[in-house]
Amino acid sequence: MTGMWRKILKTILGDPIEGELPARVRDAIARQQDQSEILIAWVQVIIVATFASLYALSPKAFSADVMFAPVPYALMAYGAFSLMRLALAYAGKLPAWFLAVSVIADMALLMFLIFSFHIQYNQPPAFYLKAPTLLYVFIFIALRALRFEVGYVILAGISAAVGWLVLLGYAVHAEGMGQITRDYVEFATSLKILIGAEFDKVISILMVTFILALVIVRARRLLIRSVTQAIAAKDLSRFFSPEIAAQITRAESWIEPGTGETREAAILQCDLQGFTKFSAELPANEVIALLADYQARVVPVIQKNGGTIDKFLGDGILATFGAAVPTAHYAADCLRAMEALLEAAEDWAADQRKIGAPEMIVRFTAAVGPVIFGAVGDDSRLEYTVIGDPVNLAAKLDKHCKREQARALVTAETLTSAEAQGYHPRLQLERRHGRSVEGVRDAVDLVILKDA
Repeated sequence: MTGMWRKILKTILGDPIEGELPARVRDAIARQQDQSEILIAWVQVIIVATFASLYALSPKAFSADVMFAPVPYALMAYGAFSLMRLALAYAGKLPAWFLAVSVIADMALLMFLIFSFHIQYNQPPAFYLKAPTLLYVFIFIALRALRFEVGYVILAGISAAVGWLVLLGYAVHAEGMGQITRDYVEFATSLKILIGAEFDKVISILMVTFILALVIVRARRLLIRSVTQAIAAKDLSRFFSPEIAAQITRAESWIEPGTGETREAAILQCDLQGFTKFSAELPANEVIALLADYQARVVPVIQKNGGTIDKFLGDGILATFGAAVPTAHYAADCLRAMEALLEAAEDWAADQRKIGAPEMIVRFTAAVGPVIFGAVGDDSRLEYTVIGDPVNLAAKLDKHCKREQARALVTAETLTSAEAQGYHPRLQLERRHGRSVEGVRDAVDLVILKDA
């Protein structure tokens, strides 16, 4: 039986939220609600301005002995309340009790305006039961749905229903039972009161409230899931490159291991020379601090030039251009990034010298060609990565840099592709033909980038 009720509730209310929400999710939802409260406050100001305009334009039939008209004072009081609420909404200082008072104040104003009709037009109380102004009730109830909290919607609906019953009770009490009719035609063409018709209004208010409350419960659960996923996606982009995070969060189907695409891309590898020895001699916290400083300088330069961080390999960084996001200028972007990286490395070295820290040399290598970009691993642990000869060649060139006494080394094919894609070198280029690179069967034509 319990299982059946769970299924029924799930059908009615939607999938339940499991566990307690993290504080950052609650904060994100609270920010959304604060923005909604500002919108609600503005709508309230517009509504009171509308009421005031309608009252000013409508004809009056007050008795000569009436000391003062109560409606303008009620509108002024509610207008002041609405402006105060707007100011508090912008300040983010709206406690729950104030919001509840605001809901009741909305309905109290509306019912008072409806009540005043029989005074304004000098008619018996049953006159106000015909007022179409009751329709504003549904506006006030719907307004509370903007906050995505069901309690305020229910409070608005109950306040409206109770308010209308009070008005009905007053009209019956003031005019006596003789004013009640069971004839709909007589009700529609006179000031007679049809109890059934008034209860229909109350039932309509309560049913709209119930349906809207149900919608809000379902929508709130969806909102929580959406906010949770949005935050998860934002967190994901801290552990993956933004491009990879977008691939994961926007995938139209479940990502399976072993799926990939062949793309033309440039592979860039960054490496700290002598880092192994350095890390063995210094305390762990200094090693991590150095890595963080190095990566904080290198990563933004790569991303600014269209590169995607594929992975961190200890002190090494593997970046791709044109793999995660295909482009027609991947090689040109790669070499522009390499030029900017050399400048960043020089600035870092100068900063290290100023504080008396050991000067670290950063090497950069690049190769181009077809690569496979896709997901590897299994269903429990996936990783987007690149596979192919350019990846292996860039890694081998990193080891070859020491032999060539180079800090920035690329294949001649990379330079040719970059120039065809609009790259114009700002640094001096030194070509070295037919070089023997360890692990590569054929001789490779290389190009060194260095300051002029």
